[in-house]
Amino acid sequence: MQLLTQDLREKLLANGRQQQPLRGTSDEIDFVPVVKLFTPDAGATWLLTEMDPDDPDIAFGLCDLGIGSPELGSVSLAELAAVRGRLGLPVERDLHFQPNRTLSAYADIAQRDGATRT
Repeated sequence: MQLLTQDLREKLLANGRQQQPLRGTSDEIDFVPVVKLFTPDAGATWLLTEMDPDDPDIAFGLCDLGIGSPELGSVSLAELAAVRGRLGLPVERDLHFQPNRTLSAYADIAQRDGATRT
């Protein structure tokens, strides 16, 4: 399965272009996640909201490696494509993910619970 469709890439890049001039200011946009990626055999989850327009390999979102300390940050899509879980399964896209809150709301819950809840 392809991690990101062209439509998802375009949405992530559009968010990245919107965010770029606001990054590091109090006006940063709190986007709703565009896509959820996960490891079916390792408990890791990524809720991505944007992609760096200057380096489209880099995405931003909530990164939860399944070790109890989810955090907001950037991740390489090429590295995600190479990740394998305990049984050798690759990262997958959750085809049924329907976001119902902003990224910061997901992050608050994840930090409280020690895991990403969707």
